[in-house]
Amino acid sequence: MSIAFTFPGQGSQAVGMGRDLAEAFPEARAVFEEVDDALGQKLSKVMWEGPEDELTLTANAQPALMAVSIAAMRVMEKGGLSLKDKVAFVAGHSLGEYSALCAAGTFSLADTARLLRIRGNAMQAAVPVGEGAMAAIIGLEAADVEKACEQVAAGTVCQIANDNGGGQLVISGAKPAVEHAARIATEMGAKRAIMLPVSAPFHSALMQPAADAMREALADVARNAPVVPVIANVTVSPISDPDEIAARLVEQVTGRVRWRETVAWFADNGVETLYEVGSGKVLSGLARRINRDLGAVPVNTPADVETAMQALA
Repeated sequence: MSIAFTFPGQGSQAVGMGRDLAEAFPEARAVFEEVDDALGQKLSKVMWEGPEDELTLTANAQPALMAVSIAAMRVMEKGGLSLKDKVAFVAGHSLGEYSALCAAGTFSLADTARLLRIRGNAMQAAVPVGEGAMAAIIGLEAADVEKACEQVAAGTVCQIANDNGGGQLVISGAKPAVEHAARIATEMGAKRAIMLPVSAPFHSALMQPAADAMREALADVARNAPVVPVIANVTVSPISDPDEIAARLVEQVTGRVRWRETVAWFADNGVETLYEVGSGKVLSGLARRINRDLGAVPVNTPADVETAMQALA
């Protein structure tokens, strides 16, 4: 049975996440301490005590979600899990791609935390607050959502940011254009078009300043070949070359997160079970909607970790 590990992205954060892991396992506690040290901030306190609006800040949510994922990974590794021997592929949703790369040994934990802090700050700074927007379009095919974006994008930016599967696409760009495209999508038959409470138009061309910042940051960070191939968000193909990984991470800032295609790729390449390592169950829910034949297993509580270790022994 072929297995893939997936790692969640922004939106999966919640106050209290990871605290039960830290209390149950010293290996998990060490991860949170190392991330705190790397950032020069008690991020773990924000994660466990809030306030929620501080945790939700992009610059905090990104390294925080990664920390929970790697905490769960370190506990499983201490229990005998060998990623190289047991897992065929890894992938992550947006920032989760960094978690996947850290789990697979491309980046150190401290470097991953610092990269995600830079990424979060750069994404937030790329567009003045209020000028960008994102909207979820429910119940419309990608080709139709593309047409809605094309109708409004002349001289401005409006594009598909996330193809999450299960009939959910997210568009991103200049606020007036996104609002207009959302109205057009509704007229085209979308079940719902929901403006999202985000602070910036992620995964759109407006994020180019953040992409430039990540190109510079990644150039200065030690990179190793991952112990298992990583399925890149922007290409939906397995990559292992450290330089290609860096290039794809830069592209990812402005490019589409092709999650529906990623899950389909797993199924087409022999994967039978996806383990979602980290906070929440968003990716597990999407996987079930995309392909009911795939097993989807969330791993975020001490009980989940124990069960996963037994299943993967």
